[in-house]
Amino acid sequence: MILILDENQQRAHGLSASLTFINESNKLVTSENYSQFVQPTDCVTAFILGASMSIDHESFIKENPAIPFLLIGETLKPLLAIANVVGLICEPFNYAVTTQLIHDCQEYQRLIPGKARQDEDNRRFDGFVGETQVVQQIRFLISQVAKTDANVLILGESGTGKEVVARNVHLLSNRADGPFVPVNCGAIPGELLESELFGHEKGAFTGAISARKGRFELAQGGTLFLDEIGDMPLQMQVKLLRVLQERTYERVGGTKPINADVRIIAATHRNLEEMIEAGRFREDLYYRLNVFPIENPSLRDRKDDIPLLLKEMMKRNIAQGGASAKFTERAMLSLQEHDWPGNVRELANLVERMVIMFPEKVVDAADLPKKYQHVDLDAYIPEYPEEILERQALNDIFSAGFGDYSSDDDELDTGFSSTDSTFGLLPDEGIDLKEYLADLEINLISQALERYDYVVARAAEVLGVRRTTLVEKMKKYNLNKD
Repeated sequence: MILILDENQQRAHGLSASLTFINESNKLVTSENYSQFVQPTDCVTAFILGASMSIDHESFIKENPAIPFLLIGETLKPLLAIANVVGLICEPFNYAVTTQLIHDCQEYQRLIPGKARQDEDNRRFDGFVGETQVVQQIRFLISQVAKTDANVLILGESGTGKEVVARNVHLLSNRADGPFVPVNCGAIPGELLESELFGHEKGAFTGAISARKGRFELAQGGTLFLDEIGDMPLQMQVKLLRVLQERTYERVGGTKPINADVRIIAATHRNLEEMIEAGRFREDLYYRLNVFPIENPSLRDRKDDIPLLLKEMMKRNIAQGGASAKFTERAMLSLQEHDWPGNVRELANLVERMVIMFPEKVVDAADLPKKYQHVDLDAYIPEYPEEILERQALNDIFSAGFGDYSSDDDELDTGFSSTDSTFGLLPDEGIDLKEYLADLEINLISQALERYDYVVARAAEVLGVRRTTLVEKMKKYNLNKD
């Protein structure tokens, strides 16, 4: 509804007549009764404000920030600086200018901050996660076409979630209480597809031992989703076209026409226009299906949605009795640098893998599979106190003589002979344990360094310590080659 407040009665009535002529609903209001028409504000397409002695124009406009205003007359031109003043209308009223300004007012209402989220919550979008501009545009298209029974063609790469879009069109439509029946046209052999879609009568062909309803009948009063329509054989395309034109069909082997009270949504990852040129898809069927196309974006076009998608996938995994995992900021950045040829499906598979490997843990960029590592990695390598390292070294030495070792086996490569009966025995006079362990450590490190000609990396490897740890030990005991 467009509201008009102008004390210049001749001008107000002229504008009202012009708007009525172009089928724009409008109402003349006064400064005394306008308040009863401005609520709710989203019902006001535009408020056209002209001359008035009883109101302060600037205060009135600022008190109603959710309403887009159009002003009449050059005298109000200074008020164009106010944010919710969209434009100025001057006599004589011009059709092109007026319709453009009305369109801009509609956009002001549609894009008002907070309104999109509120509308989204009210519309029950199911599983369609994201906040990027492309996702918001898809939501808008879904909400617009869902109100009608128009055929919808969803285009996009494999794994982008075309069925999710189709389900949301169904959920927001007047057919939401009816069934949603998906059919993958590429997964059913061509000779069985007709029976699958339209059903068959008993004895219609070998193996038809009883009558059977097809997907069209199962979807009666609801929505039929034809996934991968580009894989449908040409002979079936002809029969589908006839159903879309006539809105009736017959079971295979039957003669009774059945009314097709079904909304058709089709989807494909193929380029149908190229298939038409190659003679592999009927042009007339394409235009029947392509009434309202929706181009589903790839994940690489909406990488900023990856954190939200991860959160949603974890929530679903927990709801199904599975574990969860968290991703560090570096892991998120690394994932956002990936190209995602498999789109959302590839991301879901990765999440499942990470949850199996790191249940209830935090996943860093270095924990991701190699092909998902796209940031400079500086993985955390813990530093352990010397007491822990020395204790572990001793445990390894002393445990080496046990387990599966028997007297018939070769001597263990520990640097000591099994015939040395004094090894590991405490002398009667006692020992200085710290000095003893230090001597043992110096002896083993020296052997390793001499064996590999002081190549520190090789010596560290045979000793089972990190290179930096061995360097510190060499400094501590002054074990440099010089």
